Amino acid sequence: MYSLGIDLGTSSVKVAVVALETGKCVASAQYPETEAPVKSIQPGWAEQSPADWWLYTCQAIRQLTSRPGINAADIAAIGIAYQMHGLVVVDAQQRVLRDSIIWCDSRAVEIGEQAAVDLGQNYVQQNLLNSPGNFTASKLAWVKQHEPVVYNRIHTVMLPGDFIAMQLTGETTTTLSGLSEGVFWDFGAESLSERLMQHYGFDPAILPVPLPAFAIHGHLKNSVASELGLKAGLPVSYKAGDQPNNAFSLNVLEPGAVAATAGTSGVIYGVSDRLAADPLSRINTFAHVNHHAGQLRTGVLLCINGTGSMYRWAREHFAPGLSYAELNSLAALASPGAAGLSVLPFGNGAERMLGNRYTGAGLSGIDLNRHGRKEIFRAVQEGIVYAFRYGLDIMRENGLQPRIIRAGQANLFLSDVFAQAFVDVTGVPVELYDTDGSTGAALGAAIGASLYRSAPEAFSGHHCVRALEPRNSAVYEPLYAGWKNWLENEIRSTP
Repeated sequence: MYSLGIDLGTSSVKVAVVALETGKCVASAQYPETEAPVKSIQPGWAEQSPADWWLYTCQAIRQLTSRPGINAADIAAIGIAYQMHGLVVVDAQQRVLRDSIIWCDSRAVEIGEQAAVDLGQNYVQQNLLNSPGNFTASKLAWVKQHEPVVYNRIHTVMLPGDFIAMQLTGETTTTLSGLSEGVFWDFGAESLSERLMQHYGFDPAILPVPLPAFAIHGHLKNSVASELGLKAGLPVSYKAGDQPNNAFSLNVLEPGAVAATAGTSGVIYGVSDRLAADPLSRINTFAHVNHHAGQLRTGVLLCINGTGSMYRWAREHFAPGLSYAELNSLAALASPGAAGLSVLPFGNGAERMLGNRYTGAGLSGIDLNRHGRKEIFRAVQEGIVYAFRYGLDIMRENGLQPRIIRAGQANLFLSDVFAQAFVDVTGVPVELYDTDGSTGAALGAAIGASLYRSAPEAFSGHHCVRALEPRNSAVYEPLYAGWKNWLENEIRSTP
């Protein structure tokens, strides 16, 4: 018996089939193979088409169900992970009314900051756990203010994963974790935030009723099942944002456990059993996948918008014919510090950990006689690592003290340079696991459909495949100090 996991990312949709006997991925597919476009018609804007997401999802699933050796009739449940904080709006016939304003879009920052002032910092800190910033609620307020014709036609507001589930089942649901990531949830009242909804003038009826992450969110429609080569009636039994799901995929569920990812964006995500918020809103706290009224489990999240996207940009402009594995080999030829070349990886929208500033990316210290591609790609990887350290220090200020960090052996963690530099610069050992978001979504689906009795049963076959300890921290500490000084000068000069 199998379960199917869908991971809707910014760059592509990846799907995986997991064998429930072992908990391991037996087949996966990704679409498109090249990175999906992000529309940016104004500086700081970022949109994608939900219709494209659905196309990518269908294509990836069809690739799997058409393969020999995979009996689609044995797939028993479907789970969904998705890029967080996106805004999808549909009418009463479930037709999409505009492109999705996605996670890295900055247009609603001022609206969210004013809402924080109007709602009061005490309420924002103690009840929402986050400033409304440029999260989903503020993006919806932007649509209301700037696109009233669209807003007046809205029947349902949803997150990207809710949209994919709706396409599969025809049902509109969300999760408590999803409402919290949109900053719609009042943790003090354990309900939808009446104060925020009233402040923005939103009718609560436009939001779906939340279900647990591990729950039946609908059943696969006959027409869709026929199109995808799956059984009609399959339960969609798990739904979570990509970062809570990535943490789940690494069995990071209990207080003190910490996960990291370095895909399109970079994230450190720690689980807590207390309600706390950063006074400056540089990091964020959301409901974790296993949070419920009787069990407080929050995810404390640091996000760097441009990690994999920074590496992709460097590849496109400095080595378009090379694979990422070849770029990693090039980076390994350069010494720590990249012969004085430094990179700021902040060119993908306003950064929350920088106080919602948009400093842009930077390349500093270029010596035309000394620097080539190997130094460029080493500097990019190290710049991303320094950004992780800068954010981790903010998390440490707020009480998170990780003794070990778990990560999937994927994306930038496939680079030996990046993985070892991450450990050396942060000073925290890392355990790497052979898993990813689509595998996590499939395991979540199996729990939600009661095919596993518990998370420990689901993860019984998962083991660390590589452990890294700090080796060169003394070398990197002065390099990081110089990079941090450069960044903070940029912050001071950015409004």
